[in-house]
Amino acid sequence: MKSKYVILASALLISMASFAQKDQIKSAEKALKGGDAQGAITILNDAENMVANAKDVEQAQFYFVKGNAYLELADKKVEESKNLTAAAENYKKLIEIEKTSGKQKYSTQAATSISNIKGKLINSAIADTQSNKNVEGAKKLYDAYALDRNDTINLYYAASTAVNAQDFDLALPMYEELKKVNYSGKGTLYLASNKASGNEDNFANAKERDMAVKLGTHEKPKTEAIPSKRGEIYKNLALILVQKGRTEEAKKAIADARKANPEDTSLILTEANLYLETKDFDMYKKLVGEALEKDPNNADLVFNLGVISSGAKNNADAEKYYLRAIEINPSYTNAYLNLAALKLEAEKPIIDEMNKLGTSAKDMKRYDVLKAQREGVFKGVIPYLKKANELDPKNEDVSKTLLGVYSALEMTAEAKALKAKM
Repeated sequence: MKSKYVILASALLISMASFAQKDQIKSAEKALKGGDAQGAITILNDAENMVANAKDVEQAQFYFVKGNAYLELADKKVEESKNLTAAAENYKKLIEIEKTSGKQKYSTQAATSISNIKGKLINSAIADTQSNKNVEGAKKLYDAYALDRNDTINLYYAASTAVNAQDFDLALPMYEELKKVNYSGKGTLYLASNKASGNEDNFANAKERDMAVKLGTHEKPKTEAIPSKRGEIYKNLALILVQKGRTEEAKKAIADARKANPEDTSLILTEANLYLETKDFDMYKKLVGEALEKDPNNADLVFNLGVISSGAKNNADAEKYYLRAIEINPSYTNAYLNLAALKLEAEKPIIDEMNKLGTSAKDMKRYDVLKAQREGVFKGVIPYLKKANELDPKNEDVSKTLLGVYSALEMTAEAKALKAKM
């Protein structure tokens, strides 16, 4: 008989707990409606230890109200990123509860809120990066990825932003995760010019783009390939590992990447760059040769070999690769630019020597020789800068550099004509 009283007492305690929890949820809702989101969270935190014993519908309501409270704090810019993430976590819990119970009351609203939170995090991250707050931006982009792990582009941007912030401890696990999910980023852009705005719009597929052109809202349709980003990802991963003294791990990371993606030539360049960083020049040359054998007429590949060679101060090879890239693709703007920049490097030692000269007859004679050499350097880059300017007339850096060369050579007419176009 005594044991029956114990069972009855336990049932009564559970009932009272459930009743108390309902009251706390109502109190939290009232506080939230009154604009006291923090008060609502405090009330619900006090009831957290009882939520596991509540009915499914009450548990879902509990997490829904709590998610709304965190979201309201975030909207008021109170620890925005932290509260957006907390709101999303609570919404996820209620969705899981309703999925298990089979009774959906709040899931649709919660799913919409999660999608909105993801957009808020991304927009806030963009604002952060525009204000040079790259660490904060990287963390928000990662939080956006954590809400939807299928949208791996946010993980890629989070890692890239962390590198821009020079926060390699933050970037490293992100790049390791990109490696784990074998992210490529390769794709296709379906573009057409918007007649009303003049902007180039991107469409989900060719069918949608062609329909817009047919309707007359857009014109000049074109399709562009988005190259694989694996080379860049593994390059950054390897460089971070090398910086941390983990060279063997870096080599293994790239070796694994090449096994998983044998046709991705950008990874050969990444591996070559790694051996260049570690001053293993024999292996570097071997990999460069392998890259050229695989795709000798790939202008991007040849251009990147020029960049790597330039970074290694091997200017003769760099010039050879840039010229080869131009031979393959005469419209390769960056090859003309880099070739001009490479040749302009010869100006610095000339200027340095000129600045050290005195006013003696011997020094003045030497000055004239150096001045002629400097003019020769400038004359040598004009064809490349003119071609780059022709291909990309809106590039201010190209225009300014070409204008500087014209001014140095006292080519007044050419400088005046270029100024008129700027």
